[in-house]
Amino acid sequence: MSIYRAISRITRTASSYNRCRWFYSSAPHQQLSPYSGFRSSEQVLGCRVISPWFSRSFRSGGPQPQYEDEDPFSLVADELSIVANRLRSMVVAEVPKLASAAEYFFKMGVEGKRFRPTVILLMATALNNQISKPPSEGVVDMLSTEFRTRLQSIAEITEMIHVASLLHDDVLDDADTRRGIGSLNFVMGNKISVLAGDFLLSRACITLASLKNTEVVSLIATAVEHLVTGETMQMSSSAEQRSSMDYYLQKTYYKTASLISNSCKSIALLTGQTAEVAMLAYEYGKNLGLAFQLIDDVLDFTGTSSSLGKGSLSDIRHGIVTAPLLYAMEEFPELRSVVDRGLDNPANVDLALEYLGKSHGIQRTRELAAKHASLASAAIDSFPENDDEDVQRSRRALIELTHRVINRTK
Repeated sequence: MSIYRAISRITRTASSYNRCRWFYSSAPHQQLSPYSGFRSSEQVLGCRVISPWFSRSFRSGGPQPQYEDEDPFSLVADELSIVANRLRSMVVAEVPKLASAAEYFFKMGVEGKRFRPTVILLMATALNNQISKPPSEGVVDMLSTEFRTRLQSIAEITEMIHVASLLHDDVLDDADTRRGIGSLNFVMGNKISVLAGDFLLSRACITLASLKNTEVVSLIATAVEHLVTGETMQMSSSAEQRSSMDYYLQKTYYKTASLISNSCKSIALLTGQTAEVAMLAYEYGKNLGLAFQLIDDVLDFTGTSSSLGKGSLSDIRHGIVTAPLLYAMEEFPELRSVVDRGLDNPANVDLALEYLGKSHGIQRTRELAAKHASLASAAIDSFPENDDEDVQRSRRALIELTHRVINRTK
């Protein structure tokens, strides 16, 4: 199937349920958002899906396709170790206290899931037609090539930006735990935590500049801008905006999906793909990121502190209204007044949770996450045909990630 037919297929299908798909401009708060019509369970459930076999498994909840050797994290485990070691060497600073702070979440055992580097490394292989198969004993030879190192750099840049955003977010949220240990601001104070985040951003910029690709620089810079914009939207929203699904989804794209989607697109550009394929890579990252955050919002209500790596109900206790509550408001409009009175009052939190428990908010949020996961899968399915075994395995692993995102419990 030609890439033009693939794009056409996604476009035709998406237009039939345009509430499930939207495009964002790089300018803050400007969007073309078919989500504006998303106001009922019938509309959510009525979204038609793209990829037939994949979407059926999401709709039915039935058995999901299994492949051998497609575990996403195992597939790139060796390369993740290379990236992790390089990251640890990149965050070394002259001032010991800054060095300790900058490496805080890069030390072995507290690196987290390394979800974003895994996505990017898999995307690099899924789209990479320029590196021939290495000799049987020469996997390291392939990884050590200058070209592959450039692709690994996107994984490193993305992870440094992500960790920097976590450090800054923990200061803003006054968090005391992260990844099962004390947050950096709790251990070393707000000032050093902010400076450590700034330091990581500067190191990411240096690595980004070394790629000497202005389009990639622009994409990653836009993602950083979106992180700031999304956090500001969350901090400064009006009562009307807090109750808007459009506003929530725009903010979620900025805070979570933009970095993944623009990093995936960067990989496509560095591997010499067409604009159409680059957009498919972007669509995968965007929809995977949205699905990830939607499930995160569910887990904030249903998970525990140990499984989430942070206190359960942390969002609602900070006055942050997410998809489950927004859907609950549609079923129980009186919940809006509870939220407007302020969620800093424990009694209002308890009442909001009572309404949520009576609603289908959790279920509908999971269904919306599944729709985005299906869109992500369809983007991979629409990549140009390639019979290379490594390419195929990486593409299957990227699809497997969409299943894991919506079925995760932590």
